[in-house]
Amino acid sequence: MAWIFLIVGGVFEAIFSFSLGKISLTSGKEMVLWIVSFVVAVSLSMYFLYKAIDTGLGVGVSYAVWAAIGAAGSVLMGIIFLNEPVSFWRVFFLSLLIISVIGLNVSTKAA
Repeated sequence: MAWIFLIVGGVFEAIFSFSLGKISLTSGKEMVLWIVSFVVAVSLSMYFLYKAIDTGLGVGVSYAVWAAIGAAGSVLMGIIFLNEPVSFWRVFFLSLLIISVIGLNVSTKAA
C-alpha cells in the first residue's frame, strides 16, 4: 500500500508543478482556479508522501521516488499541454533520472 501512496503523491506533485506554471500564464478568475488547484495538489501530494513514509517506506527512497515521479510528470505535462520542446537530451536525462531512482530502490533492498 505504501507504494500506491507514493505513486499517487508523485502524481499530485506533477499536478501542483503544472498548476504553478499555469498560474504564471493566466489572470483573473482562471488564475484563482489554478491557485486553488495548486494548493489542493500540494496538500494531497504531501499527505500521500507522508502516508508512504508512515506505512513503512524509508524517507530517502520515498522522497527520491516522489520527486522523480513529479519531475517526470512535470516534463511530460509541459510537453503535452504547454508545447515545451522535446529533444534527445531531455528524454535522455529524464530516462537517466528514472533509472537512477530504480537503482536507488534496488540497492536499498539489497543492503
